[in-house]
Amino acid sequence: MSSLTLRTLRTHRQTTHYLETGPSDGPLMLFLHGWPSIGLIWRAQLEAFGEAGWHCVAPDLRGFGDSTVRSAVDAYSTREAVADAIELHDHLGGEPAIWVGHDWGSAVVGAVAAHHPERCRGIVLVSWAYFPGSNALDTLVPLVDRTIYPSDLYPDGQWDYYRYYTTNFEEAVADLDADVRSSLASIYRPGIPQMVGEVAPTATVSQTGGRFGDAHRAPTTLPHPDLWPAADFDELVRAFSEHGFRTSSAWYMNDSANIAYAREARNNGRLSMPVLFVNGDWDVICSIDIDRQGEPMLATCADLTVRSLPAGHWLPLERKDELTRTIQQWLPEQRPVGLPARG
Repeated sequence: MSSLTLRTLRTHRQTTHYLETGPSDGPLMLFLHGWPSIGLIWRAQLEAFGEAGWHCVAPDLRGFGDSTVRSAVDAYSTREAVADAIELHDHLGGEPAIWVGHDWGSAVVGAVAAHHPERCRGIVLVSWAYFPGSNALDTLVPLVDRTIYPSDLYPDGQWDYYRYYTTNFEEAVADLDADVRSSLASIYRPGIPQMVGEVAPTATVSQTGGRFGDAHRAPTTLPHPDLWPAADFDELVRAFSEHGFRTSSAWYMNDSANIAYAREARNNGRLSMPVLFVNGDWDVICSIDIDRQGEPMLATCADLTVRSLPAGHWLPLERKDELTRTIQQWLPEQRPVGLPARG
């Protein structure tokens, strides 16, 4: 595990497994992963910022990795994930931190910032914009680019895979579980620039009867050598082989609860702390350049910096060093008063 230390926090409500590196008295930086992942996706960034003097922590979110797994689908709402994050933050001292999120981890980071702004010196959102109304089909679908996705052919646009979870959850999970290693290898692929502006495969999941069509299992696929280090990919496969995809996929099943929780945010979800959003130019699902999904973030973040990298969705893996440098270049203004520059 190199310089990363494995730790576990147990409370009356949750067990959180997390990775830690860097000096314990350094400024705190928390990294939250998305789907289908574990905290180890942040290895390159954890090691770089730990070496630079930051106290870096990356948990496995609930339903992922070695953190608590619950059978009830409603256990995976944003409210519960934020409560987990706050418990971990308190355990680490509770001082205002830099929070970094990717994919669903960005949704949790955005919710922490909206509900608990005093805990945030700044936030970094990677590959998934901030949606003050929550990550839900009702907020995402109205922003779809209808020149790419005519509503009569693709009513949910690139978010059709999300809709498929809500209508065929058990089937979607079974297809992913049929070959865990190949499912993960097929999901983790680099971005393809030629796909920008074309219909994404995620837009036709309902039409084809599932992510993998009639086969109902991923085709035999080798992991891409430029993304996960081999040993880390094996650890990812172990984690998903142990519990399957059901609990992690349940994150897509709580739209109503997540919208209700978002309505409880302070100041109607407007964020005043510094926010960095890092966009993947070739991300055919989540790039803010392909449709209007960046508009809610632009309207509600008072101190927003947007940067783009030539990659697809998996920026922590596709652009390991470039993502680290992008965050580093944004960070100096976020140092606590009196803290010397590091790295």
